[in-house]
Amino acid sequence: MTPNHPHPRLSRRLLLGAAAGATLTAATAAGTGAAYGASGPHGTTRPAGPAGASARHGRGGDWPTEFPLPDGWLPEGITIGSRPYAYMGSRANGAVLRADLRTGAGKVVHAGAPGTASIGLKLDRDGLLYVAGGAGGTASVIDARTGAVVATHRLTPPTGHFVNDTVLLGRSAWFTDSQAAVLYAVPRGRSGEVRTLPLTGDWVQTPGVFNANGIVDTPDGRGVIVVSSSPGRLYHVDLRTGHATELALRGATDVANGDGLARVGHTLYVVRNRDNLVAAFRLDRAIRTATLHHTITDPRFDVPTTAARYGNRLYLVNARFTSPQEPDTTFNAVAVPL
Repeated sequence: MTPNHPHPRLSRRLLLGAAAGATLTAATAAGTGAAYGASGPHGTTRPAGPAGASARHGRGGDWPTEFPLPDGWLPEGITIGSRPYAYMGSRANGAVLRADLRTGAGKVVHAGAPGTASIGLKLDRDGLLYVAGGAGGTASVIDARTGAVVATHRLTPPTGHFVNDTVLLGRSAWFTDSQAAVLYAVPRGRSGEVRTLPLTGDWVQTPGVFNANGIVDTPDGRGVIVVSSSPGRLYHVDLRTGHATELALRGATDVANGDGLARVGHTLYVVRNRDNLVAAFRLDRAIRTATLHHTITDPRFDVPTTAARYGNRLYLVNARFTSPQEPDTTFNAVAVPL
């Protein structure tokens, strides 16, 4: 995620939503006819169909494909577990909203607090959310059912860092820092010690820009893949040593503006926020090469930052970084077929 500075004030609608857990009604039902294109490695494009068409052989064929968020929400991260609920964080005040993928109805489950942010987040099997705190330098653990904060871990000093995204692997939640060449391992659960893992090997840290951003586990579950937004590289990181091996890209020169990552088997989806597209790469078995298979675009993309998969769809939040980040700015999440 590569946010602008959030507006310090919250909209009245957001405050009411957080206080009352108000239900939001989906603005657009499935099958709206919003088209998307998928370009293959040779530049071919499949004809676009209804947004829900590809999902009809999986879950959610008639579910909504667009979800409104409260005005001024400033979304960044999205996570989905085994059940059809998406959790979306807010840069405005660290709140978390849960949306029912079947109906589009949503409510604020964690009200947040002034001066905090919810950037990347992941839902564990036990119902705990692991949330990156951005410039605040924290990792929070939130009960997704009650919204209660069960643990807060200080990962960095309060300035000069940006805790960006997270993935759950083994006994740890691993967090990226966009302004430092390290990963942080936070224990899964309510207690334990935080570990800092310096990134070495091929890793290149560029001053003054966002480096490490999205993170996912590898297909074999032994390491992670991290995207560096600027200049746009993918790295395979060994979690025992911190050694980073740059992936050779085929069919693409870079993944500039790379943000959130999602993986389905050996297919890696890279959200390229300001390019308004998702690049789908095929990973080789050794996780040394990523070959561009196709790209996903959609006219509803408005600087999408992160993606989460459910059934045969990807769900993405639109951060709208090129629009005013004001209390009355509208935001949404959208679904596209895989």
